[in-house]
Amino acid sequence: MQIHPLITKTEDLAAICERMAKAEFVSVDTEFMRENTFWPELCLVQIADTKEAAAIDPLAPGLDLTPLWELLTNNEDVLKVFHAGGQDVEIIFNFTGRTPHPIFDTQIAMMAISQSEQIGYSNLVESWLGLTIDKGARFTDWSRRPLTERQIEYAIGDVTHLSKIFPKMLKRLIKTDRGEWLDQMEKLADPDNYRNEPNVAWKRIKAAGRNALVLGRLKSLAAWREHEAQDKNIPRGRIVRDETLADIASHPPKTQADLAKVRGLSQGWKDNEIGRRMMQALANAEALPDDELPPKTPRGAPLGKEGSLVADLLKLLLKIRAREIDAAARLLARNEELELLAAGVRKNLAMLEGWRFEAFGRDALDLVEGKLAFAVVNGRLKMTHVDDTVEPAEPAAE
Repeated sequence: MQIHPLITKTEDLAAICERMAKAEFVSVDTEFMRENTFWPELCLVQIADTKEAAAIDPLAPGLDLTPLWELLTNNEDVLKVFHAGGQDVEIIFNFTGRTPHPIFDTQIAMMAISQSEQIGYSNLVESWLGLTIDKGARFTDWSRRPLTERQIEYAIGDVTHLSKIFPKMLKRLIKTDRGEWLDQMEKLADPDNYRNEPNVAWKRIKAAGRNALVLGRLKSLAAWREHEAQDKNIPRGRIVRDETLADIASHPPKTQADLAKVRGLSQGWKDNEIGRRMMQALANAEALPDDELPPKTPRGAPLGKEGSLVADLLKLLLKIRAREIDAAARLLARNEELELLAAGVRKNLAMLEGWRFEAFGRDALDLVEGKLAFAVVNGRLKMTHVDDTVEPAEPAAE
């Protein structure tokens, strides 16, 4: 595979993107910094197909990234391959308002063909290629220039390895006939996941209950914080932490001076401008409309002793099934779904639909309905279906 020097000129970028536009797939990775900013700072982009690879310097003066964005977001003929690509896709969306498509994520794919829940990139490379990755450059400052040869070599390795792993992984997926199990990849490419809309920011904050007044205040406060963080380009938590916002929404201060008494806020909030804007957000808050309230579900409600035992049995069943079919348990069902099933819920559970029902959901239903039992066969825990046509044995005569 040909490895190009660091790309810093638009004409060089356009040339490699034109060639890769004819490839079946391209592997993509990014290096970025976001510890001190709201918007991640893109510092490097790496791309590769089966013939060539390159690192692109988005900080190079005068470099126009349009050819790259056209390849990644407008070319439907080329599959874009990532590993744990959520943050990479977010960066691309921030630049373009679009997401890469079609898309393939090797971390998600590994969940369909192994019991790996969230395999790291180093472990992926070691398991498929038998190579050990030098992690020394992983946590370096990617925004500092010039980049060292070691940094560039490390970064390009991320995509050259992916380009070798992907065809092997695809063959395994075809052999197992689990292509439809990769529905999470479409969710990864959904632009709605990456829109920083202030009016829906409250949904990312954990808040107990469905009190419309409390949630209305939380919505207003979260939108205010989103505007502050975006305008200042600093992380949300540098403005106010989630738990502090939730506390203020539940127990709103009567005056700005009372902000000094709120845990998580400094004394300065009692008379500074940002404190004044927070109080204005509270004053403007309205009760959350019924159609925006979280749905009523038993989620989080006490299951009781029997229900908890059923949930534990379902979790055991999930482990057994995941081991038997060599797939990640989290791909089949989540713990909260198992608890809902144990509580009697039968609707709107992903594990009771489509391929998840065939792989696990049917057995889960059989278990809660008494049609499935556990048995030890040759020293291994197995599932056995109960023959409900067999009459129970008569009690012995005294």
